[in-house]
Amino acid sequence: MKGIVLAGGSGTRLYPITMGISKQLIPVYDKPMIFYPISVLMLAGIRDILIISTPDDLPGFRRLLGDGTRLGVHFSYAEQPRPEGLAQAFIIGREFIGDEDVCLVLGDNIFHGQGFTAMLERGVRNAAERNTATIFAYPVKDPHRFGVVTLDDDGMPLRIIEKPAEPESNFAVVGLYFYPNDVVDIAARVTPSARGELEITSVNHAYLEQKRLNVECFGRGFSWLDTGTVDSLMEASSYVEAIQKRQGFFIAALEEVAFRRGFITAAQLKKLAAPMLNCDYGDYLNNLANRCLKS
Repeated sequence: MKGIVLAGGSGTRLYPITMGISKQLIPVYDKPMIFYPISVLMLAGIRDILIISTPDDLPGFRRLLGDGTRLGVHFSYAEQPRPEGLAQAFIIGREFIGDEDVCLVLGDNIFHGQGFTAMLERGVRNAAERNTATIFAYPVKDPHRFGVVTLDDDGMPLRIIEKPAEPESNFAVVGLYFYPNDVVDIAARVTPSARGELEITSVNHAYLEQKRLNVECFGRGFSWLDTGTVDSLMEASSYVEAIQKRQGFFIAALEEVAFRRGFITAAQLKKLAAPMLNCDYGDYLNNLANRCLKS
């Protein structure tokens, strides 16, 4: 399975911060925002990842991430000259996707909670073994601001409505999607919405109509954070800080994820930590490597 991080857009809700830097390069506590969605793909076992961003911002992502060799993955890059909807990612990434299944994650979404990796692995299996798509839903108190999915008593999706005036449920569809390979053809047939965008909801509707759509619902205690505004960005940073300081585990440390998924060895992890030993992040990685080398 291939992975795509959509990290475009102008980030106008974060002006003036984003007038000189991509939103997805802004720090969320102790690491760049894009580390969080990349870690989701890596947790799913995905090692071939496409970063889609603006022509102005792509050089920054290249400097930060390189080709991925150090993490045991491979990063590719593609331009999105203008933001024309989330489904545009599959049109831009068609050649990259090739004949494989694909997972799309939005560059400003953060996920954290117990059992998450198992949910991701089910998404991979659904696409590979059942030829079905998987979306994720999170309960919110203001569902009218989101795309909302309505489920039947068995947890199967009935309807998806974008920003409904009178929501039928409180389950918002979040920025993480697993699709079988035919998503590239489905996305190519999507017509622009009233706001001129190729909506991901249209792609999901196609799978829903074919009874090929699964929904994974995040439960109580799971966290989904959208970092699109100054307030939500600060809240996300505070959340990450609290978890890391209280529990002693880092969220979205890509080097750790690469090690735990078997992409790199403990010796390689220690080597990656060496240039960062003057900060908590490097110390954390070095201590992890030392524990594993001794065991």
